[in-house]
Amino acid sequence: MKETPLSNCERRFLLRAIEEKKRLDGRQTYDYRNIRISFGTDYGCCIVELGKTRVLGQVSCELVSPKLNRATEGILFFNLELSQMAAPAFEPGRQSDLLVKLNRLLERCLRNSKCIDTESLCVVAGEKVWQIRVDLHLLNHDGNIIDAASIAAIVALCHFRRPDVSVQGDEVTLYTPEERDPVPLSIHHMPICVSFAFFQQGTYLLVDPNEREERVMDGLLVIAMNKHREICTIQSSGGIMLLKDQVLRCSKIAGVKVAEITELILKALENDQKVRKEGGKFGFAESIANQRITAFKMEKAPIDTSDVEEKAEEIIAEAEPPSEVVSTPVLWTPGTAQIGEGVENSWGDLEDSEKEDDEGGGDEAIILDSIKMDTGVEVSDIGSQDAPIILSDSEEEEMIILEPDKNPKKIRTQTTSAKQEKAPSKKPVKRRKKKRAAN
Repeated sequence: MKETPLSNCERRFLLRAIEEKKRLDGRQTYDYRNIRISFGTDYGCCIVELGKTRVLGQVSCELVSPKLNRATEGILFFNLELSQMAAPAFEPGRQSDLLVKLNRLLERCLRNSKCIDTESLCVVAGEKVWQIRVDLHLLNHDGNIIDAASIAAIVALCHFRRPDVSVQGDEVTLYTPEERDPVPLSIHHMPICVSFAFFQQGTYLLVDPNEREERVMDGLLVIAMNKHREICTIQSSGGIMLLKDQVLRCSKIAGVKVAEITELILKALENDQKVRKEGGKFGFAESIANQRITAFKMEKAPIDTSDVEEKAEEIIAEAEPPSEVVSTPVLWTPGTAQIGEGVENSWGDLEDSEKEDDEGGGDEAIILDSIKMDTGVEVSDIGSQDAPIILSDSEEEEMIILEPDKNPKKIRTQTTSAKQEKAPSKKPVKRRKKKRAAN
């Protein structure tokens, strides 16, 4: 997906604001955006937020064979990835010109400046050395990727701990963190990149440009420097001609910014180490503000419980005494009782169809009872002759057959109209069984 271009109105608006020394986010010309550093649960994992630009840094290590021309030095590898999650304009699986330029700049800033003692990464000369891999993932793109990536890389390297090893003859023993404490890397200095954007052919200068300012800038100058004011690398892009005084002014500004960022990094590392030693909670989840997770969470207010008993007695004294009238239960039928008038029935009156069903069921029960009483009498009279009796339980009719007689007497009872529509209820069936058992 291609990047959405800026309209002419937006471009003119941004350039006009820069000419008036105003920025969209309210910053001054030489102001940096807010930098926030948070660490993960594992060593060497961090997230750096430069305004809305977010970069995740992860450091890993592995024992490998060294290079032939550097048998006593470890290996440093840096990899920056630009995913579509950060911005739709980044294409997956393809290295753009921007990505290649950023990776090369990181390597010159961190590896070529010798900020890490690579000789301390050697385990056995010519055989085993540590390979340190720094993976940087851009989570959100809002301008000035190189500054955020350089800060994330150096913070992750300072926070990383490699496993401890021991060498006995030709045998190399690797210890787990439970057996021996991990060993931090030997870092000489912390180079940090500072970006300067130029507008109107170098007439106007901005520090830490955001994404919209990068679209309208004419050139970019990146200076990598440590807190000792040593320039590690410098790169100019955009095809603009800069004067010597402009570069010197940018280097002075970079020295001030690098000192502030370095102090912030050291303070963040110290706080994380302090929390881990005290056994407190740490990790990305703990670094997120509570308001972002639970929007309705309220702060705990202190409660004074010193005079609770006195307040309770005052409330009881001021309250009205309870009424002495006690309602007596009303006995409607044996086994039931009612206290008070209760609440009005919320179910409403029964529907007409339910009432008809209830009335029809009552009439049916009465008709069935009368029929059973008549048949019971006849059976009892004829049964005195010691003749076998066969009863038929059919839903449509009831039949009594007397076998000894040549012309057996049949008694047929017609069912009611309600019985044709539906089967009789359970109560009539129980009564019929009781009558037959009695007979």
